[in-house]
Amino acid sequence: MDGSVLQTHIRVNRSSAEATETPPARLLLPRASVSAFASTPVHQQSIRLGTIESPFQALLKYWSKPAAAAFALIVCAVVFSQPFTLAFSAFALVAVLLSRQIFSPLPLSLRPTNAPHLTKGRVARLIVEWSVVTGLLLFLGYAFKLTQLFPQRLIVSWFAFTPVMLLFSDSVSVRLAARGGSPTHRHIIIGATDVGLELARRVEESVGTGTFMGFFDFRSPERLPMQSRERFAGACKDVAAFVQRHAVNAIYIALPMSNAPRIESLLNECRDTTASVYFVPDMFAFDTVQARCIEMNGIPLLSICDTPFHGLTAVNKRAVDVVLSSIGLLVAWPLMLAAAIAVKLSSPGPVLFRQRRYGLHGEEILVYKFRSMIVCEDGPVVEQAKTHDARVTAVGRFLRRTSMDELPQLFNVLQGRMSFVGPRPHAVVHNEIYRKLISGYMIRHKVRPGMTGWAQVHGLRGETTTVEQMRLRAQYDLDYLRHWSLWLDAKILFKTALIVLHGRNAH
Repeated sequence: MDGSVLQTHIRVNRSSAEATETPPARLLLPRASVSAFASTPVHQQSIRLGTIESPFQALLKYWSKPAAAAFALIVCAVVFSQPFTLAFSAFALVAVLLSRQIFSPLPLSLRPTNAPHLTKGRVARLIVEWSVVTGLLLFLGYAFKLTQLFPQRLIVSWFAFTPVMLLFSDSVSVRLAARGGSPTHRHIIIGATDVGLELARRVEESVGTGTFMGFFDFRSPERLPMQSRERFAGACKDVAAFVQRHAVNAIYIALPMSNAPRIESLLNECRDTTASVYFVPDMFAFDTVQARCIEMNGIPLLSICDTPFHGLTAVNKRAVDVVLSSIGLLVAWPLMLAAAIAVKLSSPGPVLFRQRRYGLHGEEILVYKFRSMIVCEDGPVVEQAKTHDARVTAVGRFLRRTSMDELPQLFNVLQGRMSFVGPRPHAVVHNEIYRKLISGYMIRHKVRPGMTGWAQVHGLRGETTTVEQMRLRAQYDLDYLRHWSLWLDAKILFKTALIVLHGRNAH
């Protein structure tokens, strides 16, 4: 080699990410040729879903309610002079573990609907969850004959006193979480977009997130939305210097995904800082249904359109259907027998009307109803029932007005073809018509059809004479998919019972 200074050349093989070098005296590296975050083959990488909560906030979020239940038990034990025996300690441990599994996490938000005061919905939820815990404890106690180990007045007092402690703990824990945040924590948002503005609002509503230092953007301040101009901190080229100068802890990148080159450049600059970097994809640019982040063995996925019934949620939904349909059949069988006899004697034809409809994933199913008409249409033309329809029999009119014609669908629910609550199934021929006229119509089939649904409790029952009426039905069905919960199902069932009693829109 020539010269007094040895030059070392490093050749980077992109496919193997291995470097070959000679013993260096001084390294002359091409700019940006080597990164501290060297590229790794995809099969060696994985990403896990996590949280940015502090340990203190996580403890309050998941353990404040079980701790309140345990504290209430200790107070009752002191009042009634209950000795802290091994059996008592085991009982307290079981109560805490059950509470941890059943109670919903504490909402760490400063929204008026969440904190610091309590709303009726939160109070009702706490009471219902505690009722489930007490029911399980009583079941275990009677099953293993342990009730005689503790005074009855102690257990009753604890069951009654704990909801008060839960309500008090819920309010206090949110305040503690807010005070437990680090005042020196600072964050910035790159991208004064709609998502960036909404992110800034939600971060400020979350407890313990620290100080928002402002927006950075590639655009000049006069081109930014009005609500972001007052908090404009600088251009994107100055991000790294600003982060180092102000000791920023977190950087949120809320730029459109189409700006991939700019995002990559920003990431390279941010690597020269100690700040945590988060990329916020604009999922709201799409019409999302059950949008969520999921993980497939280390690969993150963004769900844009999905069913809400995966994992334990599917188990819970199916368990409720099996229990309710079984109870319904046991209670309603005399009515069903009377209805079957009345249909058979009132007009010629079968007792049950079977019609092909679309079920889960658009698969055809047979739906059962008591025959209420003199016809049983299930062909290429199916005419909807109208007000004062001449095809409806006298018995059928009563069955439709009281919704008793729907009772055979309890068998559909028990079979797993339908659910108690879900989008109402339409005849196959109607589905084929409306799927071409209404965008997103078939998405409603990502869940089992229901005996009642979100559209029906909003008055969208009976005949649909226009495409707009069906579009509204489909819109309510999609809203149900977006916001499903067991609480929503219970609300729909309650409203359905009121509607049936009044017999609205049934003909």
